[in-house]
Amino acid sequence: MSAATPNYSSTSSTTPLAQRPKLNGHRSSTMDAIPRTKILLLGLRRAGKTSIQQVLFNNLPPNQTFYLETTMRIVKHSIDTVIPLEIWDCPANTTVESLGVPLSQFSTIIFVIDIRDLYNQPISKLVEFIVASYAENPDIILEVFVHKAEKLQEDDKIENFRQIHERVSDRLLDMSPEYEQMQLNFHLTSVYDHSLHEAFSRVLHKLIESLPFLEELLNVFCANSQSPKAFLFDTRSRLYIATDASPVDSATHNLCCDYLLMLNSFGPLYKSITASPNRQRQLTGGSIPVTPPPTATSNSSLSPRATSASSSAAHSPARPPNPRPTTNGSSRLLSPISSAPSTPPVPRTPTNGVHSASPPSSVSASSLANQASPTLTSSPSATPAPGSRVLKSKELFYPSASTTLSASSSSSGGTTTLTYHLITKHLALLALIPTNVYEERRGLVEYNVVFFREGVQEICDVEEEARVAG
Repeated sequence: MSAATPNYSSTSSTTPLAQRPKLNGHRSSTMDAIPRTKILLLGLRRAGKTSIQQVLFNNLPPNQTFYLETTMRIVKHSIDTVIPLEIWDCPANTTVESLGVPLSQFSTIIFVIDIRDLYNQPISKLVEFIVASYAENPDIILEVFVHKAEKLQEDDKIENFRQIHERVSDRLLDMSPEYEQMQLNFHLTSVYDHSLHEAFSRVLHKLIESLPFLEELLNVFCANSQSPKAFLFDTRSRLYIATDASPVDSATHNLCCDYLLMLNSFGPLYKSITASPNRQRQLTGGSIPVTPPPTATSNSSLSPRATSASSSAAHSPARPPNPRPTTNGSSRLLSPISSAPSTPPVPRTPTNGVHSASPPSSVSASSLANQASPTLTSSPSATPAPGSRVLKSKELFYPSASTTLSASSSSSGGTTTLTYHLITKHLALLALIPTNVYEERRGLVEYNVVFFREGVQEICDVEEEARVAG
């Protein structure tokens, strides 16, 4: 499988990506009062602690990490992903006593060691924190990032990694045999490749209580969509939150990271009518009055402004009525024939397990601007018209994209399509699907995405309510 070639056809609905929050900051003022999962980031001077945080969560280019200033005090970074995090970036002289809070408040300790450094000093500091944290909380998660792996050749890299692992283990066993049962995880990382994203993803998995449910949803999706591999990614940090039961191949993971990076980079260049300032103010200010569509006769359909080009369109919490294919192969939503024209069609909710999502159809890029919701008022103080339904700010458009991966000449399995579907504001589904399956059964794939999206959103809603209540 070679590098992905972006498919700039109508399947790549990149326009709504411009509506995403900026990559820098990763903060949310509405989440400040919610308890956050704390991660302690430790290491010696110039080990790469701040670089790790900046590259992962502030979208800092790796070649700019050289110019970062040395951390002189503890800096707390609030990060909102599938769970709210608080990362404490500590200076090199931080001790257990100077930390100011008990180690039991932290769920994870990440200690960063420069792979080229002399090992005695960082290992002594690491062992000090391991012993102190084990005394306060034996269940604390301990991770060691052997960082800056790009500085050495492959053989030297593996040898140094092995030596660090052995020396830490031997030092702990010399202190007490009970530390042999302690689970200490080592990762070889670098900001110049995706090893850092993969390592931090594995750290994050141990903090997500709903991980088994997300994995089961991915397993069901892969089985029903004939997908050999699928990931649930955090769109901004490019950490994968969950994956299916099949083993994670580094090449596949790197490919998904690169594709997500490309979408994040080019998405803000595209705009649509739905991203106008008036609509953005309306979305943040409250509900949007929407004029109900006219009642259709037996041979009429809705105007293009009321059509849907993808099953990824807004459907939360209710789903649009069943589409009917037109003669040109595109899917349009038709208003049901009703004897009461004053009553707008009400989409059915998915509580009974019956979904009316339509398979997506190919449309030209120039028609994306016409895929907006029905007539929207531009005035924030506008009053909804009588008989109109109210479009909530939660009813977002969920973009999707796909690209065909070129198969090598020796491969006989055919080509593969890499698909992208936005699931929540922070999460996206990336899946590998055989190209012939995607082309012939794309409607079925999109239909399964709708079920998957609803399941993930319900899990996130339940967890958010539990955090607020707690």
